[in-house]
Amino acid sequence: MATIVDIAVNNEAFQTLVQAVQVADLVDTLASEGPFTVFAPTDDAFAKLPEGTIQTLVHNPPQLARILTYHVVSGRYKQADLANLEMVNSVESSPITIDCSDGFEVKNATVITPDIEADNGIIHVIDNVLLMG
Repeated sequence: MATIVDIAVNNEAFQTLVQAVQVADLVDTLASEGPFTVFAPTDDAFAKLPEGTIQTLVHNPPQLARILTYHVVSGRYKQADLANLEMVNSVESSPITIDCSDGFEVKNATVITPDIEADNGIIHVIDNVLLMG
């Protein structure tokens, strides 16, 4: 099996995420043993952000890293595991709300593809970038 990073690099829907992870210097972290659960926004999710947001973040790697680590949870959580929880804490240390009562929602995003298995964790593909706060 591949790592979370390998899966993202080899999926055309994650090019913005891959670039952001590289700029924020998180490649080695997300390729490490983990395990991690990653809520991975697609390129379409990044495209929904206000114009100029991505460019601003690329020029501010610490803020970009903070936003990206908000999408990562320590541990291996499949949808079935998350269905029993109302909240998980991100690696960034802020809470992320979980709602599996009607579909599978994480904070302000809907999971469009759950439970992608990686050597070092699980990826859930989401349709929005998670907003902190």
